Amino acid sequence: MTGRGDEVVKTEVAGGRRRTPLDTLRWVALAVVLAAAGVALWRNWAQVSGELGQMGWATVVLAFVLVVAAPVLTLMGWRVLLADLGTHLPAAPASSVFLVGQLGKYLPGSVWSVVAQAEMGARLHVPRRRMAVVGILSIGLAVLTGCLLGVPALPRLVDRDADAFSWWWIALAVGLGAVLLWPRLLNAAITRGLRLLRREPLEHELSGRAIALTSAWFVGAWVSTGLGTFVLARSVAPDVPLGPLLVTSVCGFALASAAGMFSILVPAGVGVRDGVLALLLLTLMPLPAATAVVVVARFLAVLADLVLAGAAWAWGRRHHLLGSSS
Repeated sequence: MTGRGDEVVKTEVAGGRRRTPLDTLRWVALAVVLAAAGVALWRNWAQVSGELGQMGWATVVLAFVLVVAAPVLTLMGWRVLLADLGTHLPAAPASSVFLVGQLGKYLPGSVWSVVAQAEMGARLHVPRRRMAVVGILSIGLAVLTGCLLGVPALPRLVDRDADAFSWWWIALAVGLGAVLLWPRLLNAAITRGLRLLRREPLEHELSGRAIALTSAWFVGAWVSTGLGTFVLARSVAPDVPLGPLLVTSVCGFALASAAGMFSILVPAGVGVRDGVLALLLLTLMPLPAATAVVVVARFLAVLADLVLAGAAWAWGRRHHLLGSSS
């Protein structure tokens, strides 16, 4: 169901896009990052494998449950934005569009998720332009909320002291959030950003309710995945004080992931997110333990995306969102 005045706007299909030199550079960058990570893991495998053995299946399963909840929470925020701009999608088709489209983040490039979601949404009679704008807004708000949640972890990138934490950083994050998520300011920033991207402005400004709800869902997603990291970290570093480990895991993961989303040369923040998270964890535990947490956290994130996308793909295939079911 769509709002009044909806128009289907044709966009360039991903399949017809020619490869550019930047695409080639992204593939090369991804290969270099993966090779460097592989060499580092191989050199430290004897110690890392020992840390992995300490985690146990119960720990990994609990972490996976927390990690798999994050895309679902993000989906809820995405639906809020879409509804605020005039399209109310039921949970099943919305999940198919969003979760399958999310796999585009693993391709070198910065728009594949948005393109995939726009093409699938068109089969549900959602204007491509609206779906694309919602995709762009979701990425922007995810980065913003991740950065805000990551503020308390910033001292650890500067001061490696285990006590480098203050409630003032929490107050700073809350204050920044109140300003940056203020509807009038955020809508003005969105308008300017769309203009820079040579996109038409929003059909109407986002409501304060939509901004608040979407931000809450996105923060919930960050916290859920961060808690998954905390569970893994706790299993390999049980003697680390609970408070610093919790802040570093939850806020540090959000900060590292937001930094990874800023990287345009590698998909899904590969290498960037893992490197920043490892640096933060190293303030509390040895390198083998930090490496083990980062490796398992990355694996669980990819597995969660594949499991959810697989279920969403099956539904979409049956309902002709992904081509004929025959």
